[in-house]
Parts: sequence; structure tokens; C-alpha cells
Amino acid sequence: MTNIIVELFSYDFLIRAMIVGALISLCASLLGVNLVLKRYSMIGDGLSHVGFGAMAVASALNMAPLAVAVPVCVIAAFLLLRLSENSVIKGDAAIAMVSSGALAIGVMVVSMTTGMNTDIYNYMFGSILALDVTDTIFCVILSVMVIIMYIFFYNRIFTVTFDETFAKATGTRTGTYNMILAILTAVTVVLGMRMMGALLISSLIIFPGMISMRICKTYKKVIVVSAIISVVCFFTGMIVSYVFAAPTGASIVVVNLVVFLISGIVKLVSR
Repeated sequence: MTNIIVELFSYDFLIRAMIVGALISLCASLLGVNLVLKRYSMIGDGLSHVGFGAMAVASALNMAPLAVAVPVCVIAAFLLLRLSENSVIKGDAAIAMVSSGALAIGVMVVSMTTGMNTDIYNYMFGSILALDVTDTIFCVILSVMVIIMYIFFYNRIFTVTFDETFAKATGTRTGTYNMILAILTAVTVVLGMRMMGALLISSLIIFPGMISMRICKTYKKVIVVSAIISVVCFFTGMIVSYVFAAPTGASIVVVNLVVFLISGIVKLVSR
């Protein structure tokens, strides 16, 4: 095991992937707890489809994919929030409408321009080789900003997560803090797509939070344990991917799935 870890740190592209992946896993786990508790966890899946559409269009126009996808996903997060507040269009329907529409646009643009090339395949399923130095710096800066903003708005996000009605009655601008949560999620999803892919990034948001909720009883403990589980599962998935030459994103998701199943079995046995 020690030799494998040493080998992992001997490659520059793997070091970049581990730095970015650890930060993104941390961001996703922190935000995921709140999204799961608010029953809005599928927003990650919806935004990942929007991100794929934006990256596909950017690739066709020879533009920087991340620079295009981040603002597009932020706008999509704003749109999803507005649609979910509409009494006619509920949250799950809004996510389905926006995500399927964006995915269709991305597929249409790809089919009429570049075709299903390596870049588009990487956007769908992820690739650690897709992270160059510029992408790494960009991802690190935005990930640190997400973590700082989450810590800064922690109390307000906690309030709107557990009792939005009470928070609104006490004068808290719930719409503003819901929007902050959606924007942070949008940025995290776009950054994670480079490694996990559009089809798998939502797993980083859902699994750690669900696992920690089975283990812990208080909100603060759930947050801390979710962050630890997410980062540990990420590094374990990286090792599995390296040893068995398996896709990185899929390996990380499988590790999360195994831990989730183990936590469920332990909880049943302990009753």
C-alpha cells in the first residue's frame, strides 16, 4: 500500500487530480447535507446536465469550457430556484425540464459540430487527464471560495435548511440564502465534472451526506463526518482506480456505494 501511495505522488497529473478532487469532495459533502435535508439533492444532477450542455457548446466554439460552464450553471441555479417557487411547476419538474433541455442542446450542438470526440466523452464520464495546470489553479481558487462562503454563511444556511418558514418569520432573507446555496452547488458541480463527469458528479453530493446521517444524530456532527467520509472515499477511489486501471469517477462512486451499504448493514445489526 505504501508503494502505491508513493507511486501516486510521483505523477504530476495525479497530484493535480488529488488536490482538486479532495477540495471538490469537501465542497460537495458540505453542500450535500443541506441539499439532502431540503429534499433538493437532485439539483446536482440537473446542474450537471446544464454544465454538460454549456461545455459542449464551449467546445464547439473553441472557448474555455470552465469559463463558460460556471456562469451558465449559476444562471441555471437561479432559474431552478425561481421555477421551484412557482406553485404550478414543482421542484422535481423544474429540475427535469431544465436538465433535459440543456442536455438536448448539448447533444444537438455536438452532433452538428465536433461529434463525439474525446473532450465530450470526458465531460460525460470524467477524466483525471483532462486537468491541466490552468484548470487546477482555477478549480482550487473557486473551491476555496466555496468553502469560505459556506463557513461564513453557515448559521444562515443552517436556519433555512431546517425551518425556512420560521427563518422567514424572523426576518431572515431566505430567498437570498437559498440562492447562495444554489450558486455554491452550481460552482461545485461544474468543477467536479472535469474529474467525475456529468453523469456521476451528483453522487459526491448525495452519498457522503446520506452515510453521515446514518451514523450521527446532530447537524454539526453530520457535516464534519460527511466531509471526512467524502475525502476518504475520494482517495480510496483514486487508489482503486490506479491499481485496477478503472475509470476514476466510477471507482470513487463505487467506493461511496460500498460505504453506504456497509453503514446500512451496521445500522440494522446495531438495532
